[in-house]
Amino acid sequence: MQTLTTLNLRNNEIQAVGAQYLANGLRHNTTLATLNLHHNSIGDDGAQHLADGLRYNTTLTTLDLQWNIIQAVGAQHLADVLQHNTTLTTLDLQWNGIGDVGAQHLADVLKHNSTLTTLNLEYNSIGDVGAQHLADGLRHNTTLTTLDLGRNEIGAVGAQHLGDALRVNITLITLNLEDNQIGAVGAQYLADGLRHNTTLITLNLDDNQIEAVGAQHLADVLKHSTTLIILNLQRYQIGDVGAQHFSDVLRHNTTLTTLNLRGNEIGDVGVQYLTDELRYNTTLTTLDLQSNEFGTVALQHLADVLRHNTVISSLYSCIPCVYL
Repeated sequence: MQTLTTLNLRNNEIQAVGAQYLANGLRHNTTLATLNLHHNSIGDDGAQHLADGLRYNTTLTTLDLQWNIIQAVGAQHLADVLQHNTTLTTLDLQWNGIGDVGAQHLADVLKHNSTLTTLNLEYNSIGDVGAQHLADGLRHNTTLTTLDLGRNEIGAVGAQHLGDALRVNITLITLNLEDNQIGAVGAQYLADGLRHNTTLITLNLDDNQIEAVGAQHLADVLKHSTTLIILNLQRYQIGDVGAQHFSDVLRHNTTLTTLNLRGNEIGDVGVQYLTDELRYNTTLTTLDLQSNEFGTVALQHLADVLRHNTVISSLYSCIPCVYL
């Protein structure tokens, strides 16, 4: 007999009342593993109902609550049940409004929960205070592998707390901080943390205005990093000077496979810096240079290096967009 394991109710009008009905079902259900309630306006009351249902459920592993007007109170209800739940591995709360207080509730969970592996808090009005709480949670957590804090309001202070957490955390492999306000100082704090980290594989810092100075901090640590393989640095305004810093990375780093430098005001000179080192690099397979400011001279450098480089499988440039 077949049983339901995945229920997708995305983009409906379930609201809190509907969430209550579903929660009642979760109390007794023993097969459902994935529940998607993306964009259903369940609010804090709906989150409370679902939390009540999860107290008795022992099979649900993935809960998607994106875009549901859940704020700090709703986050608290979910956090309370996660203190005891031993099956949920993925919680997606992006595009809600839990703020720093809600982040604190979930951070408390990270200190004790031993099953959650993925937590998505993108676009939740989380600032430096919330980042500090989450960093405190990461210091004690031993199971979370993916944390998404993209499109929040985290600045250099929040980055400092997260960088400090990276020094001691031994499980996180993916950290998304795109579209915050980290800046060059925040990039330095994160780089300091990465010097001691031995597990992070993917770091997304797109749209954080780190500029050439911040690029240098990250590049310095990447020269010796043996774990990071994917680095996204779109729209950083690093220019040719920043490109030079990352060319030094390509000379020494032996693990990085993907480098995204899209939209960084890199010109012909910056591309030459990168291509000079790509002749000797043996690990990078994907380089994204779309939406920069170089011309046909740079394209010639890229074409020349491809004659000798035997590992690059994806190269993205724009004159206008040309995919090699």
